Amino acid sequence: MAGQIVSLIGLVLVVGGLLVLRRQRPAWYWLTVGALITLVRVQITYESVMEACGLTERPSRMRLRIARITGREASRLVPQLRRVKFTRTGLVLRIKMRPGQETHDFAVATERLRHSWRAHGVYVRSLKPGWLEVRLIAYDVLRRVTMPPKIPTELLRVPVALRSDGLPHYRDFRTSAHELAVGATESGKSVYLRGLIKGLAPQPVALVGIDCKWGVELSPFAPRLSALACTPEEASVLLDVLVQEMTDRFELIRAAQNLSSGTPLESITSDIWGLPEDIRPIPVVLFVDEVAELFLTASSAEEKRRDHMVMQLIRLAQLGRAAGMYLEVCGQRFGSELGKGATALRAQLSGRISHRVNDEASAKMSLGDISPLAVNAATAIPAERPGMAVVGDLSGGWAVIRSPLTSLPDAVAVCARYAFMTPDIPALALFRPGPVRVPAAGLGPALETL
Repeated sequence: MAGQIVSLIGLVLVVGGLLVLRRQRPAWYWLTVGALITLVRVQITYESVMEACGLTERPSRMRLRIARITGREASRLVPQLRRVKFTRTGLVLRIKMRPGQETHDFAVATERLRHSWRAHGVYVRSLKPGWLEVRLIAYDVLRRVTMPPKIPTELLRVPVALRSDGLPHYRDFRTSAHELAVGATESGKSVYLRGLIKGLAPQPVALVGIDCKWGVELSPFAPRLSALACTPEEASVLLDVLVQEMTDRFELIRAAQNLSSGTPLESITSDIWGLPEDIRPIPVVLFVDEVAELFLTASSAEEKRRDHMVMQLIRLAQLGRAAGMYLEVCGQRFGSELGKGATALRAQLSGRISHRVNDEASAKMSLGDISPLAVNAATAIPAERPGMAVVGDLSGGWAVIRSPLTSLPDAVAVCARYAFMTPDIPALALFRPGPVRVPAAGLGPALETL
């Protein structure tokens, strides 16, 4: 009797420990017992879940004829589960669809699949004709963001956040040249910007900043910046220089094309990436923080300067991709109320990311032309989850992401470590930030910190 009591107490302790582990460390719970439980559940209930969710197809005429001859009932055809793969966040099911099915059929049934298999989330994507991938997420991966340990990086392609489906989100400038990032104060927009600069610092890329908050946001990264403008007046001159640099690059591309009758077709190019490496210009990424400050004016003279700056920004957004010049425009609000040229500039920023905003109109400004569902998701971001955002592009696709915490000292240290990677672009030499001197309270003279 005593042995049974001890066994019962041990069982209670084990179950209690697993429940605590599931709540406090869901990733550990998943890797220990959760994965096996979910795999067994999926294997046992797969056919019944497919039928209950309306994901089966009528049998073919041949099957119906055979069933009629044999006197048996022809069952409906279930999609074939060909492979199950474990990940650190859930299961990945590789499914072969039946004739007559499409990916959309499974996409609209994700909520039913989630409840049937007791998953935190279900995501569907097409692999190739007739095949799709169903990703089951076991727990809330955005609660505590942990990026995968080994993430491949490429030039101008930086992992900056984790998606709700457990995959890393990349900021790929080659795919989406320009991006608009909006977010209220304390929404995590600055953390996203730090992570992006930290990821670009080790790459052979020129980083240029326009920070009209007197440089307080971007000045800490001065060792890695090729140029920095801290006021609207400086920004106006810097934008003129960047547009001239873009024009010079187009002249170089045109001169290098050598469009003669004997030119090999594979050597003809319309952007810098087709140029030989020895003459290819360094890519330039322009960060604009608090873009609304460029639009604010107090006099007619400032209005002329504003119109000129906006025109130059639009030119960079329209033509810069081919010249290897990319924009990352950030702000708390961005819309037509800013003034002339705002909507024209926004239309050129194909990448969109909205952190927590103060009103629905702000979310509509960035995501309204992508998807109404994306707008709803952006307005539902809780204040206690800084760094969470909705990212989308003008193709209509969108996802919920969250940036890992990147502290300012960490980002500054990386920029200082890779200061030698800062390219020397003669046109930007006038705007190259110098050492930042920060006064130390009670220590007399200023101390040079950067």
